[in-house]
Formats: sequence, C-alpha cells, structure tokens
Amino acid sequence: MPGIEHKIQQLPPDLQREVEDFVDFLLSRISSGAQRYLKQDWAGGLEQFRDQYTALELQHKALEWREG
Repeated sequence: MPGIEHKIQQLPPDLQREVEDFVDFLLSRISSGAQRYLKQDWAGGLEQFRDQYTALELQHKALEWREG
C-alpha cells in the first residue's frame, strides 16, 4: 500500500497545493484547540440570589435574564 507522500506526488500540482492547504488547516485546528481552556469566570455570579431562589428557580431566572 503506497504511503501518503507517494499518493500526493501522483496528484497534479494544483491538487497538491490543495492537500497542503488542508493539512495546514488541520494543523491549525490542533494547535489552537490545545490552548483552549474552559472559562468558569461565571461561577458564583448568582450567589447574591441564593437565599431568594432555589437552584431550579435560579436556572429559570438566568435563562430569562439571558433572553431579555
């Protein structure tokens, strides 16, 4: 079974450039994805309402506030 290099060499030059562009795209996804971290800066944002609402009511209120 021929390797990927051999297969690419069999392509015309314009398709070889397209393959190279696609590989660059895939590599950029890997490098940018590795640097992503889940932000949790919202944690505790509704703490002031702890005594006024249950957790379920807070979920509903938060949804209302985001939509409104």
